[in-house]
Amino acid sequence: MEMKRESQTTPSSELQMQSVCLALFEAAAEGLVVINSKGLIVLVNQRMAELLGYASHELIGETIEKFVPKRYEHAHHQHRDQYFEAPSRRSMGYGRDLTALRSDGSEFAVEVSLNHFEVEGETFVMALISDITQRKNAERELESLNQELERRVAERTSQIAESQRLYAIIARNFPNGSIMVFDRAFNYIFTEGRELYRMGVTGEELVGTNYLDRLTPKAREIIQPRLLEVFGGQNVNFDIEVDDRHYELNAVPLQDTDGKISQILVVETNVTQQKRVEHNMVKALEKERQLNELKSRFVSMASHEFRTPLSTILTSLSLANRYHGLGNEENLQKHYGRIRSSVHILTAILNDFLSLDKLESGMIGSNPELLNLKVLIDDLVDEQQDMCKQGQSITFAFEGEEMVTTDQNMLRNIVVNLISNAIKYSNENSRVEVTATVKDNRALVQVRDHGIGIPEADQRHIFERFFRANNSTNIQGTGLGLNIVKKYLNLLGGDIWFESTPMVGTVFSFVIPQNLVV
Repeated sequence: MEMKRESQTTPSSELQMQSVCLALFEAAAEGLVVINSKGLIVLVNQRMAELLGYASHELIGETIEKFVPKRYEHAHHQHRDQYFEAPSRRSMGYGRDLTALRSDGSEFAVEVSLNHFEVEGETFVMALISDITQRKNAERELESLNQELERRVAERTSQIAESQRLYAIIARNFPNGSIMVFDRAFNYIFTEGRELYRMGVTGEELVGTNYLDRLTPKAREIIQPRLLEVFGGQNVNFDIEVDDRHYELNAVPLQDTDGKISQILVVETNVTQQKRVEHNMVKALEKERQLNELKSRFVSMASHEFRTPLSTILTSLSLANRYHGLGNEENLQKHYGRIRSSVHILTAILNDFLSLDKLESGMIGSNPELLNLKVLIDDLVDEQQDMCKQGQSITFAFEGEEMVTTDQNMLRNIVVNLISNAIKYSNENSRVEVTATVKDNRALVQVRDHGIGIPEADQRHIFERFFRANNSTNIQGTGLGLNIVKKYLNLLGGDIWFESTPMVGTVFSFVIPQNLVV
């Protein structure tokens, strides 16, 4: 059997519930107001009265627009009517700043939440109103701070951009080099400098590419280990040569905010011109040193080499005059021969000096002409017979075509110098052998002696100016002859070489190249 449950609510409990609700309404921390469909206030709590500056009873029956600033009053009527037509639970004025009007005419920022309910078929709206003045002030202060911060950030950004622009201009105009920043993989982070534009590239093109990929393998072997030292915290400075260009690199580490070295700064300077100037200065100083040394050698050699034949000439003249008065023809001819020999020696010395001076100053050039090589050398051999020592002889053998094209004066000097040296450095009763062969469009001339030879240690210096072998110090000579011969053959495009064994003899050979031979 079912029993019908009766309601537990009694009039006294309803009154008690109403009292609780009213107490909660009054105790709310925020302002509460209830209006009817006509916009009249039917209920308001104490907090709402305090916010508006009225007593609670002064608000009952007033329209809600009384507390809306005049500039919003008309629009508020429309919004209220629209809400009552389709009421819902929502915030009022979403996205807008709302204000309420106090009794003294002042305004304050509010936040309004709306809800609705019905009593006996009539719709009422309850509004929860919060004073958000402090929050708005805080927001405005925060906004002001943000604006100031943004202003400062924008100002600092502008300063940084201006600094970067100035740095870029300075780097772009860095003379004879470039300024570069690399990461640990040697990728370009930044680079500028005139050297880049000289090579036809720009900094923008290189940023993000790898520096090492632009180097030759040889340059990379040198540069990469040194730059790795910079990532290790060291400052480095070194020079490198690439394709006849000289560069000086200065590199320093760049630390980040954590003190780690994630990037390095490298200043690369093209010092090719400076190196050339330095090289030229070194060459000039070396040439001046050599010139001073040559002057010293010349003074020393000239004073020695001229003194001996001049003394011989003076002594022989004095004795010749005496023998002339006595009618001693044999002794007279002997001293005349000594005078002629000394004059030949002096003439040879002077010719060497004049030839060297002309060669050094570039005053001598090759003037090829057609001549009979056999006749020329044969005449020179006859002339040199008078210079032979006691019992010495000169032989001459020729083979091949007789006519050649070459500079006659240079060829005469070359042959005379080689024959006179062979006579000078050979003993009495020895033989000097001269041979010449014209074959396969070239002329080969050889002069062989059986004299003192050239020490092995001196052979590599034999064509140097003023050089004399250690075993020839007691034999008259200037040390210029073979140097002059070498220079003449260079002008003719020819070559000279020799073979020598001490105390056995020496053979000098020279060749006139094909373009000078008919």
